[in-house]
Amino acid sequence: MRRLLPAFLALWLLVLTACGPATSAPAVSEGPEASAETETPETPETPEAPAAPLAPEPAPAPEPTAEELAVREIEDLLSSMTPEEKVGQLFFVRCPASHAAEDAAAYHLGGYLLFGRDFQDASGSWLTEEAFTETLRSYQDAAAIPLLIGVDEEGGTVARASRNPNLFPQKARSPQALAAAGQEDGNIFAEDAWEKSQRLLALGINVTLAPVADVSTDPGDFIYSRALGRDAAATAEYVRAVVGAMKDAGIGSVLKHFPGYGSNADTHTGVAVDTRPWETFTDSDLVPFAAGMAAGGAATAVLVSHNLVTCMDGALPASLSPAVHEVLREELGFSGVVMTDDLAMDAVAAYAREGSAAVLAIAAGNDLVVTSDYRAQIPQVLAALADGTLDPSAIDTACRRVLTWKQALGLLESGT
Repeated sequence: MRRLLPAFLALWLLVLTACGPATSAPAVSEGPEASAETETPETPETPEAPAAPLAPEPAPAPEPTAEELAVREIEDLLSSMTPEEKVGQLFFVRCPASHAAEDAAAYHLGGYLLFGRDFQDASGSWLTEEAFTETLRSYQDAAAIPLLIGVDEEGGTVARASRNPNLFPQKARSPQALAAAGQEDGNIFAEDAWEKSQRLLALGINVTLAPVADVSTDPGDFIYSRALGRDAAATAEYVRAVVGAMKDAGIGSVLKHFPGYGSNADTHTGVAVDTRPWETFTDSDLVPFAAGMAAGGAATAVLVSHNLVTCMDGALPASLSPAVHEVLREELGFSGVVMTDDLAMDAVAAYAREGSAAVLAIAAGNDLVVTSDYRAQIPQVLAALADGTLDPSAIDTACRRVLTWKQALGLLESGT
């Protein structure tokens, strides 16, 4: 029986292993001859790790706004321009009697101002509409960047285009004549400005150097006949109506003559010194300019006079004064184009060193230089840029404003 017991126990363990769970059992030894072999336990399967969550797809970049695209257009154009092209854009010059198309290309001019002779042929006869528009088209065709084509069309004593009977049925009326005809109805100003602007645009003119925003109530003032002839509040309403209508029509307006002409003498013939106190400007003269800036937005520019305004700068005429431009930029918050009055006037001659009036004007903060002497002035500006008298950033800033004004007037889109 003792010999059978180990065999029985081994058989019994075998049965238990077959019937029970697959677990390892201790080996039973039968003495020295017994096998020490044991079963290797199975390794349990490692469960799969959960998949990492997919990263969300990045949101698509928002489409640029119209304003952002407009800024990008200007910056792309500016970055592609040479110094000569940038400087040329800062000159809004009197249209020469000859070689106008060639000069527009050679000097990269920003624009041409038209005077009485530009509406006549060589014999002094009025140009036909076809001849006039073809002439302006030839200027635009020659320019790599579309030109500003401007005219003083205030009405009354200063009316260039509307004097030509082939272009207008009658000469434009002055602000005072319109006011009398309208019996204080402000709509007459807007209607007149709209109709006149539409006609000028059809002829190829895209800027009117108007309205006169000067406050003048004294018939003895030099500027009186060109102004509304009313107080600051009435003048502001007039300016607002005219500039708003011009903006709606799509033509550029120019507020003049900043910071207000007052009773000063004619700066065409000499220096005019304005000794009025600061309060006179804040309470009266600056009011119509602020109204025009608000109404015109990017479509309006400001022309600075040659008056020497002692409460702002007792040393330099307004057109050449950084202090006056600071009033315009900082006090009134104007960010658009600022231009000089004509630098050929006698009022600035005494302040220009060796004919460098344009250099002084740009250094003061002007974006556009109005002159007939561009063939001499442009090389002087380029020389001042090369020797460091003018900072390249000042040229870029001014050129950017000029291009932005052209863009606001639709010139860069249409190319005409």
